[in-house]
Amino acid sequence: MKIYKNLYPLIISAENLFAAWEVFKSDKRNKPDVVEFEQKVEQHIFQLRRDLRDKTYKHGPYYGFWVHDPKRRRIHKATVRDRVLHHAIFRIINPVFEPTFIPTSFSCRVGKGTHKGVESVRDMLRAESKNGAEQCWVLKCDIRKFFDSVDHSVLLGILEQRVVDPDVRWLLRKIIGSYSNAGGGSKGIPIGNLTSQIFANVYMNEFDQFMKHELKVKNYARYTDDFVIIAKDKTYLQSLLPQIRGFLVQRLKLELHPQKVTIRKYRQGADFLGYVVLPYHAALRTRTKKRMFRKMAERVAAYQSGTISKVAMDGALSSYLGVLSHADAHELTERFRNQFWVSE
Repeated sequence: MKIYKNLYPLIISAENLFAAWEVFKSDKRNKPDVVEFEQKVEQHIFQLRRDLRDKTYKHGPYYGFWVHDPKRRRIHKATVRDRVLHHAIFRIINPVFEPTFIPTSFSCRVGKGTHKGVESVRDMLRAESKNGAEQCWVLKCDIRKFFDSVDHSVLLGILEQRVVDPDVRWLLRKIIGSYSNAGGGSKGIPIGNLTSQIFANVYMNEFDQFMKHELKVKNYARYTDDFVIIAKDKTYLQSLLPQIRGFLVQRLKLELHPQKVTIRKYRQGADFLGYVVLPYHAALRTRTKKRMFRKMAERVAAYQSGTISKVAMDGALSSYLGVLSHADAHELTERFRNQFWVSE
């Protein structure tokens, strides 16, 4: 296993901190807290660097709010200063762990993402069913309250296997320890942090490696806390579940969601990332369609009331049309475009 020393000077360098600021602010220029930070950006960045250099840095508080996309989630937003640091950490730490991830881990990785995940599952279905000629089965699982259940000591133990720099370890403890779930104790990572993306991938990479190298599962894909396994034998998939549950509990202190474990025939489709995936096409789930129409109607109303710009509204429309382009949804696409296209 390759280990990494002397990463701390890279993280706290002025070059890295300013680069992190540029990436962070790129899509947030009109946010009041970002505008305020930018007015004295050099002063703020150099003060952050001094605090990190002198080990006087303390993570600030979080601002919590709810979103519904698609299910109700509690988002925790850090201060601008802390979020810039999260970007700076991500820029240095992510390349350390990225090469260790399996090809079919699709969450928050360059060149991966939702649509690549759907395409991969479709290819697996096609191969395992011999282009639809033979029966195969899909096991779909979801981890219960994943982000609130990540154990800090387990996460730090995984990170510190590769990151041996004591200063980086100190900083990672500061970031991870800055948040705990509503139940208290040393558990949970906030959905709103960029660092939570790399932490989630590092944490679940332990499970990915177990699936591929211990259980030797051939057709497996994961996106954050959702994963699917495709096989010809239903009994084989059923036999995996006790081993999966055992590893998650014993190694990662996680549990499968009891209501979100299903085994279905491939002709029923693999329910993954908002799509029902079949060997030769993918359809949007009904609740995904409803959410898209509801969210886009909200965007149009916001534009008509002057809350958002035409550019922002058109960007949302283009994004949703992009989602539809990956499904067998020509009529739905036309209906969506006709309903929400607003001319100047």
